[in-house]
Amino acid sequence: MNPRQPPSIPAIVIPMWVRGAAIRPVPVYAVVDARTLETIESELADDSPRARGELDGAFARFEATQPRLADALSDVLAKPLDETALALGYFLSISVWLAFERTFGAPRLREVTSDAIAATEEAIKLEEELRAAHGDEPFDLDDVVSIEQPNVLAFVHEHVDAALDPGTRGAPDDDPREVDVDDVHSVYRAVVLLTLCLSHAVLAVDGAARGRELMA
Repeated sequence: MNPRQPPSIPAIVIPMWVRGAAIRPVPVYAVVDARTLETIESELADDSPRARGELDGAFARFEATQPRLADALSDVLAKPLDETALALGYFLSISVWLAFERTFGAPRLREVTSDAIAATEEAIKLEEELRAAHGDEPFDLDDVVSIEQPNVLAFVHEHVDAALDPGTRGAPDDDPREVDVDDVHSVYRAVVLLTLCLSHAVLAVDGAARGRELMA
């Protein structure tokens, strides 16, 4: 070995199919941190009158500042869903909204338009179709969104898994109540839509470098 040459380091190759083909990359400045989500989870566990009042206020702000996105979620949650799926939907939607509101503040969150919602819905659908057409690839929609918003998706998956586990819902061991998996999936898709729409609604603080967008 030539002493003047450093030993070669094998390149780490990330398969192209890990990144989304239809879903746009989320700018690095729009990624939500895990600690914010943990704090919100703790606060929502408080059932005091004060906490319930703050929660009502959060829903009101969401509907006032993101009316079209709130309507899109309401369309899903207004369906005759399994009660566990319905509770999960309300919890996850307000948790994700609060996480974006607290992380970036109202001035940095643009209002999501109907066109943006429709485009995101189409991108999610197309991404799933592309993944299904390449069954030899081990990556799916969850992997794509987890790369873009890892902390949000980890939080969502934790609560979806808990909702589907009879041992975490307080049901009697001898008669566990089954949860409608299709209803939970519908809620999950709505929360993914919410997450991606809000991610692309975040404004850079001062025109900060958008490295991930430029490299995509």
